[in-house]
Amino acid sequence: MQGENKKKSSELKVVLDTNVYISAFNYPKGVLFPIWQHARFRTYELFLSSAIVNETGRVLRDNFVWGDSRIRSQLKELSRVGEIATVSVVPNVIKHDPVDNQILGCALASKAHIIVSGDRDLLRLKEYEGIRIVSPIDFLHTLAGYPLK
Repeated sequence: MQGENKKKSSELKVVLDTNVYISAFNYPKGVLFPIWQHARFRTYELFLSSAIVNETGRVLRDNFVWGDSRIRSQLKELSRVGEIATVSVVPNVIKHDPVDNQILGCALASKAHIIVSGDRDLLRLKEYEGIRIVSPIDFLHTLAGYPLK
C-alpha cells in the first residue's frame, strides 16, 4: 500500500496507547481509525515497544476473540509501520496499572513528543517528563491539517 515504507515524512514522534490500537483495529469505520491510517501514511513517526505489541495481541485475543493468525498478521503490520523502541527503564508512576507505565517507558525511550491515550490515569498526568499526553480526539485535531492520500 502507498505510504507504508519506513521513510518518515514528519518529525512528530508519537506513542499510541494499546486502547487506540484496539479501537482502530476492531472498528475500521470508527472515529479513531484515521489515527492508524495516519501512522501508515507516515504523517507522524510511530513508536512502540515489545510490551505494547504483546499487550495489543493479548487484548485482541482475550477480549475480542481474534484468532492467532489474524493477530499475527495485524501485529506484523503494526511492527512494519512503527519503530520498536528499546525500553531500558519503565517508570513506576501509575502504581495500580503497570501497563500504563510501559507506555510511559516507551515514550521516554523513543524521545516521543506525544502519547495518545484514552486511559484516564495517563490523561490525568497531562504531561510526563516533557511528553504531552492527549486524548485520541485531541490528536485527531492535530492531524486535521494532514490529509490522507
